[in-house]
Amino acid sequence: MTQKEIMKLKVINQAIDGTLTVKEAAVLLALSERQIKRLKKGVRTQGPGFVMHKNKNRPPAHTISEDTRNIVIMLKKTKYQEANISHFTELLAEYEDVHASRPSIHRILNAAGIESPKKHKSIKLHHRRKRKSKAGLLVQIDASPFPWLGGDQLYNLHGAIDDATGQILGLFLTKNECLNGYFEVMHQVISNFGIPVQLYSDRHTIFFAPKKQPLALDEQLEGKQTHLTQFSRAMDELGVKMIPAGSPQAKGRIERLWETLQSRLTVELQLAGVRDPKEANAFFGPFMKKFNDRFAVPAACPEQAFGCLDERINLDHFLCIKETRKLDGNHSFSFKGHCYQINAAGYTPPPRVKVTVLYSPKFGVMASYQGQVYTTLAVVEPAAKPVQVKSNPTKAATPHKPAADHPWKKGASYSFLYEQSDRELLEALFNSTLAWR
Repeated sequence: MTQKEIMKLKVINQAIDGTLTVKEAAVLLALSERQIKRLKKGVRTQGPGFVMHKNKNRPPAHTISEDTRNIVIMLKKTKYQEANISHFTELLAEYEDVHASRPSIHRILNAAGIESPKKHKSIKLHHRRKRKSKAGLLVQIDASPFPWLGGDQLYNLHGAIDDATGQILGLFLTKNECLNGYFEVMHQVISNFGIPVQLYSDRHTIFFAPKKQPLALDEQLEGKQTHLTQFSRAMDELGVKMIPAGSPQAKGRIERLWETLQSRLTVELQLAGVRDPKEANAFFGPFMKKFNDRFAVPAACPEQAFGCLDERINLDHFLCIKETRKLDGNHSFSFKGHCYQINAAGYTPPPRVKVTVLYSPKFGVMASYQGQVYTTLAVVEPAAKPVQVKSNPTKAATPHKPAADHPWKKGASYSFLYEQSDRELLEALFNSTLAWR
């Protein structure tokens, strides 16, 4: 018995003995007189244990059975070893038909000496920025290197998240962080939701060119103040303003997303049997829907700020690499070490004009001139004939050896030769002067 139950039994015994009246016992125990009479009768017939609660030492009706506890512990040690407790609770309900609350699963695992792989660390406090009021006002974009497919191989997951709702807008997995990965993410964002107003990213050179690189004269005349990378140029054409983050904490929404995905997504990919990036990119569609249903929050304002893309515009012609080339007289240009010719049955650009070359793994190489996009054909240039060098073997030059009586070998006779030649020259001049007179 507890101390409270002992005191209750003492008062009831006094009421049975007549030391206390029913009314006095009711005041002491804060019960009604009817309950005092019921307790007196129960103690007389069933003994002192009647004052104890009837559910004491009785398992609750909703308790988890011992077999279920053993199944939960076994699954956590084998199949779902990498999942954190919250995710493990969801996986049990989804795949194993084991329905229990997260605190219950935590108590079962804690009693078995199993700790969560996701422990809480000391947190450095930072200023918490308020969420945007509308979806589409600010989208955070980043990439995370991690062994997403298991093993030691690192892959980079490119992703975008809405600041107002915390909704994942796009995911794309590649081996390295690259321009094509971010183009694919933005293609998902714009195709499924619309054009965001602002894009928040780090200062990677994919997004922002180095400040030390000077601008060319024609770029200065166009009013440009900084260099545009291929990605920032595409965003500028779509009307999206790019904002650089000063620290990882500044874009904390997507940094927190990576922490969650590194715990959950790896387990989901392993359960689905995904082994390569191509299968992973196909898996992300249903995964994002399930993730957003679980974690996304409604925005403060239900109206969205995403812009609409004109249906006549081909988005792939924006999200690609663009460079300028000059056509020759045959409507051909050189790009990446190959020669391409514009393929158009009707009107073609004039020769020797500048065109914009569009390159993407989706459509290859195309050319744009005055808003019109043309397909191209790769021109196979004939192999250059090898230059035949005539073989004219030349005889080795033999040095000339002067004779033994050559004047050069007489040493001091040089001055004598010069004096003799000078005397002969003077005599010849004198004789010619006399003859002229």
